[in-house]
Amino acid sequence: MSDFEDIQIFVRVAELGNLSGAGRELRHSAAVVSNRIARLEERLGVRLLNRTTRRVSLTTEGDVYYRHCLRILAEMEEAENAIANQKNTTRGPVTLTCPVAFGNKFVAPIIPKFVEKNPDVQMRLHLSDRLFDLLQDKVDVAIRIADLKESSLIVRKLASNRRVLVASPAYLKRHGTPVIPTDLLQHNCLLLRFPGSRQFQWVLNGPDTEGPVTLSVSGSMDSDNGEVLTRWCLDGHGIALKSMWDVGDLIADGRLVTILPDYTPPAHAVYALYPENRYLPTRVRALVDFLVGEFGGTPPWEKG
Repeated sequence: MSDFEDIQIFVRVAELGNLSGAGRELRHSAAVVSNRIARLEERLGVRLLNRTTRRVSLTTEGDVYYRHCLRILAEMEEAENAIANQKNTTRGPVTLTCPVAFGNKFVAPIIPKFVEKNPDVQMRLHLSDRLFDLLQDKVDVAIRIADLKESSLIVRKLASNRRVLVASPAYLKRHGTPVIPTDLLQHNCLLLRFPGSRQFQWVLNGPDTEGPVTLSVSGSMDSDNGEVLTRWCLDGHGIALKSMWDVGDLIADGRLVTILPDYTPPAHAVYALYPENRYLPTRVRALVDFLVGEFGGTPPWEKG
């Protein structure tokens, strides 16, 4: 029977891709980690990892063993949760990540309510526009606002989210209001840019007879931060493509104006994602159910 700590060490090495990183996290030296992995390999009679000077990767046998180890660790955690459930409690740490602006505006204010309902839970909220790897970064739940094509994660929709083109009244007074999509090519478009970003091309869904329109827009200013684009837009520097959760209140009070209302960008709904695991910890399931309940129905940014 393999030592349980050896299994934990092996799993973290596999997820982080290096020995020293796993050692720092588990408070072991790289040499100790290497020896524990070697002990596992000797016991099993196979090589689990391919090693280079900087990285390690799973062998075919290592990948099979890793998947079984994940189930073992999940079952151990489920056993501990079962004891907690006997007491009708949900306990332990839960890590949630979400985009900075959305988290500040809609998630952070409701976290105390969740903790009040579940006083034995330690809530860890990470606000970041970086896309976390849930397994490698040990994140329980991620909130994503996107058009999700495929995912190896479990996905639960939290809320619908329309997107719109907006500008300030001052900008439109100086430069005129676009009437048809191609008018945008003559305007200063404020762009969200980050690795893999597609927002230099705006897709607009027109009336049924026209179908979608794709425009290679441009502008004098771009940023990797959505809040910066909103500020520039409010200050009259150009046209931005924004989510209603971000600008709904600004439209309602007249500080921003929607343009080309018959040509709408594809919606990006708000989702909760978490790893596929039939032994999902009770505390994680409780958080996801809480988020669904808070955002279900008419989302807060669409309420008059």
